[in-house]
Amino acid sequence: MSTSTGTGSSRVPWNKGRLTGQKPPLKLKEIWAIRVRLQLSSRARDLAMFNLAIDSKLRACDLTKLRVRDVCHGEHVASRATIMQQKTQRPVQFEITEQTRESVAAWIRLAGLHATDFLFPSRIHDSPHLSTRQYARLVHRWIASIGLDDTAYGTHTMRRTKASLIYRRTKNLRAVQLLLGHTKLESTVRYLGIEVDDALEMAEQTEV
Repeated sequence: MSTSTGTGSSRVPWNKGRLTGQKPPLKLKEIWAIRVRLQLSSRARDLAMFNLAIDSKLRACDLTKLRVRDVCHGEHVASRATIMQQKTQRPVQFEITEQTRESVAAWIRLAGLHATDFLFPSRIHDSPHLSTRQYARLVHRWIASIGLDDTAYGTHTMRRTKASLIYRRTKNLRAVQLLLGHTKLESTVRYLGIEVDDALEMAEQTEV
């Protein structure tokens, strides 16, 4: 067993001191709290990324590699977009709400981006676009900014949030499966953790 004394031969596990397992989605009031924080601090890129992450329900690897042309028709941000998922090599479509379109358009103008540019370019020379690690750090910063324990959340929080809200309102698993780009319904059930949640909900509504 290595007992490194600062030589760099021993690496600290990425999840040391962190909670692991399913990351909870954000609640509606938490989404708005983060939006307000980002707006007040004039962080145009973060606001655009946060809004688009919620709307798109994309994995971190897909979100960070979006190009301007993926979400824009000419000079206008589209109300819908379709991309090929890196993990499954299957296309997935997502909606882009008005407030997200406005924040993304504002970011594109501010950054002077063109159609072929990455939507979220990296400030590190070695990478043309924001890395998933950089994105994860941003997510933790957003979560912490509203007083939540950021160790309990992660990038999958962003992917799960709108999907969970849609399921709660509609109970339509098939629709959520399509929106998440899952090939199997069982994957959607596991991803949302709905069996446990629904059982608890029924239990709460049952008086004995």
